[in-house]
Amino acid sequence: MGVEKPSDTVGIRDLKAHLSRHLRRVRAGTRLAVTERGRTIAMISPAHAPDEPAEVQWTRKMVLDGRAQWSGGKPEGPPRPVTLTSGPGVSEAVLDDRR
Repeated sequence: MGVEKPSDTVGIRDLKAHLSRHLRRVRAGTRLAVTERGRTIAMISPAHAPDEPAEVQWTRKMVLDGRAQWSGGKPEGPPRPVTLTSGPGVSEAVLDDRR
Protein backbone atom coordinates (compact mmCIF):
# COMPACT_ATOMS: atom_id res chain seq x y z
CA MET A 1 0.00 0.00 0.00
CA GLY A 2 1.42 3.34 -1.03
CA VAL A 3 1.07 6.79 0.37
CA GLU A 4 -1.60 8.74 -1.48
CA LYS A 5 -0.83 11.96 -3.30
CA PRO A 6 -2.33 15.16 -1.91
CA SER A 7 -5.89 15.79 -3.02
CA ASP A 8 -6.84 17.72 -6.13
CA THR A 9 -10.24 19.30 -6.70
CA VAL A 10 -12.66 18.58 -9.51
CA GLY A 11 -16.13 20.01 -10.09
CA ILE A 12 -19.10 17.71 -10.62
CA ARG A 13 -19.60 18.82 -14.22
CA ASP A 14 -15.94 18.15 -15.12
CA LEU A 15 -16.01 14.83 -13.25
CA LYS A 16 -19.06 13.69 -15.22
CA ALA A 17 -17.63 14.88 -18.54
CA HIS A 18 -14.20 13.28 -18.04
CA LEU A 19 -14.84 10.42 -15.61
CA SER A 20 -12.37 7.98 -17.20
CA ARG A 21 -9.54 10.52 -17.11
CA HIS A 22 -10.17 11.35 -13.45
CA LEU A 23 -10.41 7.68 -12.48
CA ARG A 24 -7.01 7.07 -14.12
CA ARG A 25 -5.60 9.80 -11.87
CA VAL A 26 -7.19 8.14 -8.83
CA ARG A 27 -5.76 4.78 -9.90
CA ALA A 28 -2.32 6.43 -10.02
CA GLY A 29 -2.74 7.52 -6.39
CA THR A 30 -4.32 10.98 -6.51
CA ARG A 31 -7.15 11.76 -4.10
CA LEU A 32 -9.90 13.88 -5.67
CA ALA A 33 -12.07 16.32 -3.77
CA VAL A 34 -15.38 16.63 -5.64
CA THR A 35 -16.85 20.11 -5.44
CA GLU A 36 -20.28 21.56 -6.06
CA ARG A 37 -20.42 25.35 -6.39
CA GLY A 38 -16.98 25.59 -4.78
CA ARG A 39 -17.79 23.43 -1.74
CA THR A 40 -16.29 19.98 -1.23
CA ILE A 41 -19.04 17.37 -1.12
CA ALA A 42 -17.10 14.12 -1.57
CA MET A 43 -13.65 12.57 -1.73
CA ILE A 44 -12.56 9.89 -4.20
CA SER A 45 -9.46 7.98 -3.17
CA PRO A 46 -7.67 4.90 -4.48
CA ALA A 47 -8.68 1.49 -3.18
CA HIS A 48 -5.53 -0.55 -2.65
CA ALA A 49 -5.76 -4.30 -2.42
CA PRO A 50 -4.41 -5.51 0.94
CA ASP A 51 -2.58 -8.41 -0.74
CA GLU A 52 -0.92 -6.26 -3.40
CA PRO A 53 2.35 -7.88 -4.64
CA ALA A 54 5.63 -6.24 -3.60
CA GLU A 55 6.46 -5.25 -7.19
CA VAL A 56 3.16 -3.38 -7.50
CA GLN A 57 3.75 -1.59 -4.19
CA TRP A 58 7.27 -0.64 -5.29
CA THR A 59 6.15 0.73 -8.66
CA ARG A 60 3.16 2.55 -7.15
CA LYS A 61 5.51 4.25 -4.67
CA MET A 62 7.81 5.34 -7.52
CA VAL A 63 4.86 6.99 -9.30
CA LEU A 64 3.64 8.64 -6.10
CA ASP A 65 7.15 9.94 -5.33
CA GLY A 66 7.40 11.44 -8.83
CA ARG A 67 10.31 9.18 -9.86
CA ALA A 68 8.23 7.44 -12.54
CA GLN A 69 5.20 8.31 -14.65
CA TRP A 70 2.22 6.23 -15.63
CA SER A 71 -0.91 7.52 -17.29
CA GLY A 72 -2.86 4.34 -16.73
CA GLY A 73 -2.48 3.12 -20.31
CA LYS A 74 -0.48 0.36 -21.88
CA PRO A 75 3.28 0.88 -22.10
CA GLU A 76 4.56 2.14 -25.43
CA GLY A 77 7.82 1.32 -27.11
CA PRO A 78 10.54 3.86 -27.79
CA PRO A 79 9.84 6.43 -30.53
CA ARG A 80 12.78 5.07 -32.56
CA PRO A 81 13.57 1.35 -32.61
CA VAL A 82 16.79 0.36 -30.86
CA THR A 83 19.37 -1.24 -33.14
CA LEU A 84 22.01 -3.62 -31.85
CA THR A 85 25.48 -3.12 -33.24
CA SER A 86 27.12 -6.28 -31.92
CA GLY A 87 26.46 -9.40 -29.93
CA PRO A 88 23.48 -11.74 -30.02
CA GLY A 89 20.06 -10.47 -30.98
CA VAL A 90 17.34 -10.00 -28.40
CA SER A 91 15.50 -13.18 -29.43
CA GLU A 92 18.73 -15.19 -29.08
CA ALA A 93 19.34 -13.73 -25.62
CA VAL A 94 15.79 -14.62 -24.54
CA LEU A 95 16.17 -18.17 -25.83
CA ASP A 96 19.53 -18.54 -24.07
CA ASP A 97 17.99 -17.26 -20.84
CA ARG A 98 15.19 -19.85 -21.05
CA ARG A 99 17.65 -22.75 -21.34
